[in-house]
Amino acid sequence: MTFVRIGGVPHHVRVTGSGPACVLSAGLGLGWFDWDPVVPLLAPHRTVVRFDRPGLGLSGHARVAPSLRAEAGRISRVLAAALGGTPRATVVGHSLAGFHAEAFARLYPEQTAGLVLVDSSVEERPRVLVPRGLRTGGAGMCGALLGAAGVPRAIGPALRRRLAPTPWASLYGSRRVWRASLMEYVTYGDVATELARLRRDTPLEPGLPVTVLAAAAGRRDRKWVARQRNLAFDLGGSLRVLHPSGHLAMRDRPAEVAKAILEGGAAQAAHRSPDPRRLPGE
Repeated sequence: MTFVRIGGVPHHVRVTGSGPACVLSAGLGLGWFDWDPVVPLLAPHRTVVRFDRPGLGLSGHARVAPSLRAEAGRISRVLAAALGGTPRATVVGHSLAGFHAEAFARLYPEQTAGLVLVDSSVEERPRVLVPRGLRTGGAGMCGALLGAAGVPRAIGPALRRRLAPTPWASLYGSRRVWRASLMEYVTYGDVATELARLRRDTPLEPGLPVTVLAAAAGRRDRKWVARQRNLAFDLGGSLRVLHPSGHLAMRDRPAEVAKAILEGGAAQAAHRSPDPRRLPGE
């Protein structure tokens, strides 16, 4: 465990294992520990870098609201600080961090060996209706009020244990974590809109290995899998459906997530249908 100062904020970073690098970034409000089931499967073969975004996990308080380019740059700076120089890495993003990982691959192609999206967020037509300043200001005020009322400490750890048990559930009793999570939530539309613009202006490196992992628990998830399939098609990658799995696929299906990372996102025809925009049986 180490701390790296980026933009004046201490970032909690963990480096495990040896070999080619991969960097794991968890979804909205999550921490480095959510990758724990996957790391032992990767460490014998990869140098695994995990980190907490500002306000989350053990990192220091966030100073500014999130933006897509800032998050892509954060991944670059974490890798440089953790491994030295500008190492190439397979970048892995879960949920909201799928946006960050894809942006990193587009903006830092010289540092990207592969892209793996784990049940990534998908927004086909992103838009925001309320001005950013009002949303971030409201989130800051809401976080302050909830903290003053003792809500994080009263329900945060118990809620985290109920939704996804972890020995680090006590972190969710912190005002810092609640405020950072609220900020990520209210700026989600901004980040999605930024990514839509970046996709138009900055293509992925030709031939970059891309794998999209879609979590599915049953037939009700068919629309979600179809959206993930379209994402894989648009990125020129392959789709793998993890079934059964909840949204935290790295906890529910760690072996399959690790396999995709170890293969560097290499496309496999066995995981694609003849028409990648159609579901099997359609």
